Amino acid sequence: MPTTRHKRIAKVKVTLTRRTIEALMPQARPWIAWDTDVTGFGVKVHPTGTKSFVLNYRSRSGGRRARNRRVVIGDANWVAPDHARRRARELLDRVAVGEDPVATRTAVRRLPTLAEAFEEYLDANPDRKEQTARFYRALMRNCFADWLARSLDNIVRREVEARFHLVSRGRGRTVGNHAMSLLRSVYRRPCVDFEGLRNPVELWLAGGGRYHRVVRRRISAPSEVLPRWRRGIEAEVIVPATRDIFWCGLYTGLRVSEVFGLSWDRVSLSRRLLRVDETKTGKPLLLPVTRQLAAVLERRRADCLGEPGVADRTRVRPRGWVFPSATSASGHVEELFHLYGRISRVAGTKFWFHGLRNAFISVAERELMLPRSLTKRLVNHARQTDVTEDYAADWTIRQLREPAQRIADRIEELMHAEVPEDGEWDGDEIPEGWWDDP
Repeated sequence: MPTTRHKRIAKVKVTLTRRTIEALMPQARPWIAWDTDVTGFGVKVHPTGTKSFVLNYRSRSGGRRARNRRVVIGDANWVAPDHARRRARELLDRVAVGEDPVATRTAVRRLPTLAEAFEEYLDANPDRKEQTARFYRALMRNCFADWLARSLDNIVRREVEARFHLVSRGRGRTVGNHAMSLLRSVYRRPCVDFEGLRNPVELWLAGGGRYHRVVRRRISAPSEVLPRWRRGIEAEVIVPATRDIFWCGLYTGLRVSEVFGLSWDRVSLSRRLLRVDETKTGKPLLLPVTRQLAAVLERRRADCLGEPGVADRTRVRPRGWVFPSATSASGHVEELFHLYGRISRVAGTKFWFHGLRNAFISVAERELMLPRSLTKRLVNHARQTDVTEDYAADWTIRQLREPAQRIADRIEELMHAEVPEDGEWDGDEIPEGWWDDP
């Protein structure tokens, strides 16, 4: 029996009994004591002291070139040596008639489907934010719906590459990157649990595949894009409630998940206040309700109450989500990706929901020249550490009402302006001949 770590462990053969098994001592590396009675039967001793009965064999179907297979029969602390030896002889009898016990066991332990692996991936991290889980579910539903019932070993590298380009063309490069990153993460755990399973996203990357380079997009001037976006939304968004989601985002600068998660118990139309609890920064956001936003919420309120009389609407308060959905697991609207491309085609310029937030900020800071700290407070941006900022008291709702209304009024004015003609000067470049005398 070996005594050093660096030398190769010699082959040891003993008659396996309770006494001889107890005498087997763990080494720096796992090693096997082989039985003298049954060929291929032995006890594997791990460095931790754990001992297990194993059987090595070669499948008859592969001849002398067949791979060496190993079956774990049981824990040596719980299975008697005579019982393990009988089990080993039974397995060898099956091998003699052409069976392969390892292949049979693998077939019984089938690979999970993509849907099952995805649920396991979500369950593995119970601390994940609910809005993150909703985003992942939307990605799987919108990008891999036709793959969910397929076994993990049935999805190959070429399909992953084709799906990446398909999603990128239809839903944007950022969504394409997110979808592949999620699929890659979903595969990682099953690749550890099932020997031989390969991650098709890893294979795609190893074969030269690349994620899209992420570049933060800048919108054109609000005076140029807002009337175009309004035209696209009014033409392509048929459902009034869905259209109000875009107007709500435009007049508040809220993120799309924050708009989806608005609930009536956080809205007070009488006091003109709106509270958002689930925010990206983790801090609740209290906002004044402008005249334009109040009109949106009044429409939603009437819709949620089933168009009651005016007197009834003043007494009854709606419950649940401001933008409910009968088909989503959360009970509220969860995604609008499918509308972005259609709006962009009608608008003649790129549209995405976060662009509404960018337009809100641009109007506040570039059009109205409002203080940056005030704008950051309105949109709940994380503010950089600054001595003056730390000393100053935070903005109150009373202080926010007037600038918030000015922003909404300017957005409404720009949104209903005439759509600029192609080639019309927007002030960014000086037209040729401008300096010439008439």
